[in-house]
Amino acid sequence: MTKKLDPQFVELLRAADEAGIPPIHSMSYKQAREFYTSTSKRLGGKSPNNLQVTNQIIETGEYPIPIRLYRPEAASDTILPGLVYLHGGGWCTGDLESHDHVCRWLASHAECVVIAVDYRLGPEHKFPAAVDDAYAATKWICIHASDLMLDPQKIAIGGDSAGGNLSAVVSLLAREQGGPDLSSQLLIYPATDMLMRYPSHLLCGDGYRLTRTAIA
Repeated sequence: MTKKLDPQFVELLRAADEAGIPPIHSMSYKQAREFYTSTSKRLGGKSPNNLQVTNQIIETGEYPIPIRLYRPEAASDTILPGLVYLHGGGWCTGDLESHDHVCRWLASHAECVVIAVDYRLGPEHKFPAAVDDAYAATKWICIHASDLMLDPQKIAIGGDSAGGNLSAVVSLLAREQGGPDLSSQLLIYPATDMLMRYPSHLLCGDGYRLTRTAIA
Protein backbone atom coordinates (compact mmCIF):
# COMPACT_ATOMS: atom_id res chain seq x y z
CA MET A 1 0.00 0.00 0.00
CA THR A 2 2.86 2.38 0.88
CA LYS A 3 4.21 2.10 -2.66
CA LYS A 4 1.01 3.69 -3.97
CA LEU A 5 1.29 6.76 -1.75
CA ASP A 6 2.43 10.16 -2.95
CA PRO A 7 6.20 10.43 -2.22
CA GLN A 8 5.63 13.55 -0.13
CA PHE A 9 3.19 11.69 2.08
CA VAL A 10 5.64 8.78 2.47
CA GLU A 11 8.23 11.30 3.65
CA LEU A 12 5.71 12.83 6.05
CA LEU A 13 4.97 9.43 7.60
CA ARG A 14 8.67 8.71 7.93
CA ALA A 15 9.34 12.05 9.60
CA ALA A 16 6.46 11.56 12.03
CA ASP A 17 7.71 8.10 12.99
CA GLU A 18 11.28 9.33 13.48
CA ALA A 19 10.07 12.23 15.60
CA GLY A 20 8.24 9.81 17.88
CA ILE A 21 4.97 11.74 17.69
CA PRO A 22 2.45 9.92 19.91
CA PRO A 23 -1.00 8.95 18.61
CA ILE A 24 -3.37 11.89 18.90
CA HIS A 25 -5.91 9.84 20.86
CA SER A 26 -3.30 9.28 23.59
CA MET A 27 -3.17 13.03 24.31
CA SER A 28 -5.49 15.08 26.46
CA TYR A 29 -7.99 17.04 24.41
CA LYS A 30 -6.12 20.27 25.17
CA GLN A 31 -2.81 18.76 24.03
CA ALA A 32 -4.51 17.31 20.95
CA ARG A 33 -5.94 20.70 20.00
CA GLU A 34 -2.57 22.43 20.29
CA PHE A 35 -0.85 19.66 18.34
CA TYR A 36 -3.53 19.55 15.63
CA THR A 37 -3.54 23.29 15.00
CA SER A 38 0.23 23.73 15.13
CA THR A 39 0.82 20.74 12.83
CA SER A 40 -1.83 21.93 10.36
CA LYS A 41 -0.21 25.35 10.16
CA ARG A 42 3.28 23.87 9.63
CA LEU A 43 2.08 21.57 6.84
CA GLY A 44 -0.02 24.18 5.07
CA GLY A 45 2.79 25.70 3.06
CA LYS A 46 2.60 29.15 1.53
CA SER A 47 -0.94 30.55 1.64
CA PRO A 48 -2.49 32.78 -1.02
CA ASN A 49 -2.41 36.43 0.07
CA ASN A 50 -4.71 37.88 -2.60
CA LEU A 51 -7.66 37.88 -0.21
CA GLN A 52 -9.58 40.12 2.12
CA VAL A 53 -9.87 38.23 5.42
CA THR A 54 -12.24 39.42 8.15
CA ASN A 55 -13.38 37.97 11.46
CA GLN A 56 -16.90 38.35 12.77
CA ILE A 57 -19.09 37.11 15.62
CA ILE A 58 -22.63 36.20 14.68
CA GLU A 59 -25.53 35.99 17.12
CA THR A 60 -27.86 33.12 16.30
CA GLY A 61 -29.21 32.21 19.73
CA GLU A 62 -27.74 31.29 23.10
CA TYR A 63 -24.14 31.00 21.88
CA PRO A 64 -22.29 33.52 19.66
CA ILE A 65 -20.45 31.86 16.77
CA PRO A 66 -17.13 33.17 15.40
CA ILE A 67 -16.78 33.10 11.61
CA ARG A 68 -13.99 34.14 9.25
CA LEU A 69 -14.65 35.39 5.72
CA TYR A 70 -12.19 35.02 2.85
CA ARG A 71 -12.94 37.14 -0.23
CA PRO A 72 -10.73 37.50 -3.32
CA GLU A 73 -9.36 41.06 -3.36
CA ALA A 74 -10.03 41.41 -7.08
CA ALA A 75 -13.75 40.93 -6.39
CA SER A 76 -14.12 43.17 -3.36
CA ASP A 77 -17.22 44.85 -4.85
CA THR A 78 -18.62 41.84 -6.70
CA ILE A 79 -21.41 39.42 -5.81
CA LEU A 80 -19.76 36.01 -5.57
CA PRO A 81 -20.73 32.40 -4.82
CA GLY A 82 -20.21 31.39 -1.19
CA LEU A 83 -18.88 28.29 0.55
CA VAL A 84 -19.72 27.68 4.20
CA TYR A 85 -16.69 25.73 5.46
CA LEU A 86 -16.72 23.45 8.51
CA HIS A 87 -13.29 22.31 9.67
CA GLY A 88 -12.24 18.79 10.54
CA GLY A 89 -10.68 17.56 13.75
CA GLY A 90 -12.84 14.80 15.15
CA TRP A 91 -15.41 17.22 16.65
CA CYS A 92 -12.91 17.86 19.47
CA THR A 93 -10.00 19.64 17.77
CA GLY A 94 -9.52 22.17 14.98
CA ASP A 95 -10.43 25.84 14.71
CA LEU A 96 -10.24 28.83 12.40
CA GLU A 97 -6.43 28.77 12.55
CA SER A 98 -5.96 25.07 11.78
CA HIS A 99 -7.80 25.44 8.46
CA ASP A 100 -6.78 28.97 7.53
CA HIS A 101 -4.58 27.72 4.67
CA VAL A 102 -7.32 25.43 3.34
CA CYS A 103 -9.88 28.26 3.31
CA ARG A 104 -7.43 30.68 1.69
CA TRP A 105 -6.62 28.14 -1.02
CA LEU A 106 -10.30 27.43 -1.75
CA ALA A 107 -11.27 31.10 -1.87
CA SER A 108 -8.36 31.99 -4.14
CA HIS A 109 -8.63 29.08 -6.56
CA ALA A 110 -12.43 28.76 -6.69
CA GLU A 111 -12.93 32.54 -6.80
CA CYS A 112 -15.63 32.42 -4.17
CA VAL A 113 -16.18 33.74 -0.67
CA VAL A 114 -15.33 31.11 1.94
CA ILE A 115 -16.98 31.50 5.33
CA ALA A 116 -15.29 29.37 7.98
CA VAL A 117 -17.39 28.53 11.03
CA ASP A 118 -15.80 28.05 14.46
CA TYR A 119 -18.41 25.69 15.91
CA ARG A 120 -18.34 24.48 19.52
CA LEU A 121 -16.21 21.42 20.29
CA GLY A 122 -16.42 18.44 22.61
CA PRO A 123 -15.88 17.37 25.28
CA GLU A 124 -16.99 20.67 26.84
CA HIS A 125 -19.94 20.98 24.49
CA LYS A 126 -21.85 17.77 24.03
CA PHE A 127 -23.71 16.63 20.91
CA PRO A 128 -25.56 18.22 19.22
CA ALA A 129 -23.72 21.50 19.97
CA ALA A 130 -21.54 21.30 16.83
CA VAL A 131 -24.56 20.44 14.68
CA ASP A 132 -26.60 23.28 16.19
CA ASP A 133 -23.84 25.80 15.52
CA ALA A 134 -23.17 24.56 11.99
CA TYR A 135 -26.85 24.69 11.04
CA ALA A 136 -27.48 28.03 12.76
CA ALA A 137 -24.45 29.64 11.12
CA THR A 138 -25.43 28.30 7.69
CA LYS A 139 -28.94 29.70 8.05
CA TRP A 140 -27.56 33.06 9.21
CA ILE A 141 -25.16 33.25 6.26
CA CYS A 142 -27.93 32.47 3.77
CA ILE A 143 -30.30 35.01 5.35
CA HIS A 144 -27.57 37.69 5.23
CA ALA A 145 -26.32 36.78 1.76
CA SER A 146 -26.94 40.27 0.39
CA ASP A 147 -25.08 41.91 3.29
CA LEU A 148 -22.14 39.59 2.66
CA MET A 149 -22.30 40.19 -1.09
CA LEU A 150 -23.05 36.54 -1.82
CA ASP A 151 -25.16 35.09 -4.61
CA PRO A 152 -28.07 33.52 -2.65
CA GLN A 153 -28.54 30.93 -5.41
CA LYS A 154 -24.92 29.78 -5.16
CA ILE A 155 -24.18 29.10 -1.52
CA ALA A 156 -22.56 25.71 -0.97
CA ILE A 157 -21.47 23.91 2.18
CA GLY A 158 -18.37 21.82 2.70
CA GLY A 159 -15.73 20.54 5.06
CA ASP A 160 -13.18 17.83 5.73
CA SER A 161 -13.49 14.76 7.96
CA ALA A 162 -15.70 15.78 10.91
CA GLY A 163 -16.49 18.94 8.96
CA GLY A 164 -17.59 16.79 6.04
CA ASN A 165 -19.89 14.96 8.41
CA LEU A 166 -21.36 18.21 9.69
CA SER A 167 -21.80 19.47 6.12
CA ALA A 168 -23.78 16.37 5.20
CA VAL A 169 -25.86 16.64 8.39
CA VAL A 170 -26.63 20.32 7.78
CA SER A 171 -27.68 19.48 4.23
CA LEU A 172 -30.07 16.83 5.55
CA LEU A 173 -31.47 19.26 8.13
CA ALA A 174 -31.94 21.88 5.42
CA ARG A 175 -33.90 19.37 3.37
CA GLU A 176 -36.03 18.24 6.30
CA GLN A 177 -36.70 21.69 7.76
CA GLY A 178 -37.34 23.54 4.52
CA GLY A 179 -34.12 25.48 4.18
CA PRO A 180 -31.80 27.06 3.63
CA ASP A 181 -31.49 26.23 -0.05
CA LEU A 182 -27.90 25.06 -0.57
CA SER A 183 -26.47 24.73 -4.07
CA SER A 184 -24.01 21.88 -3.48
CA GLN A 185 -21.82 19.98 -1.04
CA LEU A 186 -18.02 19.77 -0.93
CA LEU A 187 -17.35 16.70 1.22
CA ILE A 188 -13.62 16.04 1.72
CA TYR A 189 -13.05 12.53 3.17
CA PRO A 190 -16.22 12.99 5.24
CA ALA A 191 -16.85 10.90 8.34
CA THR A 192 -20.10 9.28 7.25
CA ASP A 193 -19.53 5.65 8.26
CA MET A 194 -19.98 5.51 12.02
CA LEU A 195 -19.97 1.69 11.92
CA MET A 196 -16.48 1.71 10.34
CA ARG A 197 -17.52 -1.11 8.03
CA TYR A 198 -15.95 -0.09 4.73
CA PRO A 199 -12.84 -2.00 3.52
CA SER A 200 -10.64 1.09 3.80
CA HIS A 201 -11.03 1.01 7.58
CA LEU A 202 -9.31 -2.38 7.58
CA LEU A 203 -6.96 -1.95 4.62
CA CYS A 204 -5.68 1.42 5.82
CA GLY A 205 -6.45 1.02 9.52
CA ASP A 206 -2.83 1.12 10.70
CA GLY A 207 0.37 2.82 9.68
CA TYR A 208 -1.09 6.05 8.27
CA ARG A 209 -1.36 8.17 11.45
CA LEU A 210 -5.16 8.36 11.41
CA THR A 211 -5.67 4.78 12.57
CA ARG A 212 -8.79 2.72 13.08
CA THR A 213 -8.07 2.77 16.84
CA ALA A 214 -7.83 6.57 16.87
CA ILE A 215 -11.10 6.91 14.97
CA ALA A 216 -12.86 4.50 17.34
